[in-house]
Amino acid sequence: MALLETQIPAVNLSEAAAQQIRELMESNGKADSALRVFVQGGGCSGLNYGMALDDDIEEGDIVTSHFGVKVVIDGLSYNYIKGASIDFVEDEMGGGFKIDNPNATKSCGCGSSFSTEDGESSGGGCGSGGCGSGGCGSR
Repeated sequence: MALLETQIPAVNLSEAAAQQIRELMESNGKADSALRVFVQGGGCSGLNYGMALDDDIEEGDIVTSHFGVKVVIDGLSYNYIKGASIDFVEDEMGGGFKIDNPNATKSCGCGSSFSTEDGESSGGGCGSGGCGSGGCGSR
């Protein structure tokens, strides 16, 4: 059984991010799907963020809703990203999702890789296949 958003603090999704996700869902014929946010090992700093459209909610998943978008996080990932904010930003390079994670103590220059205070850093450092942008350590 999934946990309810009233039982634990949510990962926050901005209105701009929710709008982009709704548009992605509709254009992919997945209007009833949820946004799954997760963490996996790898990257310059040890852990990578991931997001995917998902139709399945599994036992132990944490489910919240923001601006009409259902957000699903597995329990293990939640430990690393609780309290994080997901936004959609546009700059001269285009638009993309940005995650502001209060649990990250070190992050890669590209912003998609991070480590936490407890030393979770299984990556081999910059150049180990994480960023791809060459921006490691620039933050």
